[in-house]
Amino acid sequence: MSFKRKQKPLLPENLPVHIGIIMDGNGRWAQKRSLPRQAGHRRGAQTFREITRYCEKIGIKYLTVYAFSTENWRRPKPEVDGLMKLFKEYLEESLTDFRNENIRTRFIGDISALSPDIRELMREAEELTKDKTGLCLNIAINYGGREELANAAKRIARDVAEGRLSVDEITEEQFEKYLYTAGQPDPDLILRPSGEYRTSNFLLWQSAYAEYVFMDVLWPDFKPDDLDRALHEYAKRNRRFGGVK
Repeated sequence: MSFKRKQKPLLPENLPVHIGIIMDGNGRWAQKRSLPRQAGHRRGAQTFREITRYCEKIGIKYLTVYAFSTENWRRPKPEVDGLMKLFKEYLEESLTDFRNENIRTRFIGDISALSPDIRELMREAEELTKDKTGLCLNIAINYGGREELANAAKRIARDVAEGRLSVDEITEEQFEKYLYTAGQPDPDLILRPSGEYRTSNFLLWQSAYAEYVFMDVLWPDFKPDDLDRALHEYAKRNRRFGGVK
């Protein structure tokens, strides 16, 4: 979707509670400028910081960003290594960078595949921000929607086998307790910059009734004005949740 004009701020009651963002287009941004892909990832990380702060400023309660998928391990090893180095740098900086901001940081995904030093930094970041009351920032790292559902099913099966849960107790509400986002509202709005029109295995369960906005702007070029335009598009949607309005 193409947006051009600057939009006026929305009233708080018209804002989504939870936004998901598929941060896409870093590699193409770099390629267009004859730069290494890592330069695109580094610029994309700057955009991530800017948009996170803007979401907190305008009153968004939950933001989930797709940072690294379970499928991203298939990329060339130098690129994966560069992404992990960039993620580690972000974590180190965030321990001081976000210290004075009212942002709670959580990580969702299978973190067991990450290096011990990165996992320790993630633990420190969560511990440092656990009492923050503003924006809840979920960073999806080594995350895949199918993997999340398979993991939830395994945990439920284990609880049934060990007598902690009966088959009759397995409802949608019970299942959600086994997801990485347990206790959080489902996303109202999911954004995908870069001109691609795919969900890419992101929040498959949680996005059942989310509104999608696809935008023809690469993630490193994404600005608060772009988010404002997407929010205005969201505000025009008629969300029926399967019913009639």
